[in-house]
Amino acid sequence: MTLKVRRLEREDDRSAFRSGNVDLDRFFVRYAGQNQFRHHIATTYIAIDASGFIAGFATVTASEIAAATLPASKRKRLPRYPVPVLRLARLAVHERAKGRGAGSLLLRSVLVLAQQMAEEIGCAGVLVDAKPEAVAFYERLGFLPLDPVAGQLGDRPEPRPMFLELAELREGTRVRTGQPDASS
Repeated sequence: MTLKVRRLEREDDRSAFRSGNVDLDRFFVRYAGQNQFRHHIATTYIAIDASGFIAGFATVTASEIAAATLPASKRKRLPRYPVPVLRLARLAVHERAKGRGAGSLLLRSVLVLAQQMAEEIGCAGVLVDAKPEAVAFYERLGFLPLDPVAGQLGDRPEPRPMFLELAELREGTRVRTGQPDASS
């Protein structure tokens, strides 16, 4: 399956997308377009094949992180005030495309976006609120778990905030994205 990553377009048919996670599917079908085209608060990128099959999506938005929430070794490099980051808000792979590299391709694209953001307006890294089943996936890629700030989701599993500093990528730390696809 040859995939390319591009921005979501209004006419893309999202109705058949099924990742196996009802919350991610609902977001993609109902809200990704609203957030991108009406509210302008996030952008969704899709991994799509030549036939138009959407193999996965990643939604990103600009955000910030307080350096105090990072491990001490990372705080030394950053100022004490909040610094800009790219937040990976959602990442999901269609059930039929799992294990075929769609998630890795999308994540590599997000890292490229973060590097472009760093060059153009400033970005210290990528922040993700990983679902419990995706934490190991992000850890293998070099993301560091952070302490949750506060709040409870009631009956839902708590996401784990995780951070990947862009300086790590620029200094030659290789992010391995050949791992099995995970949804965040």
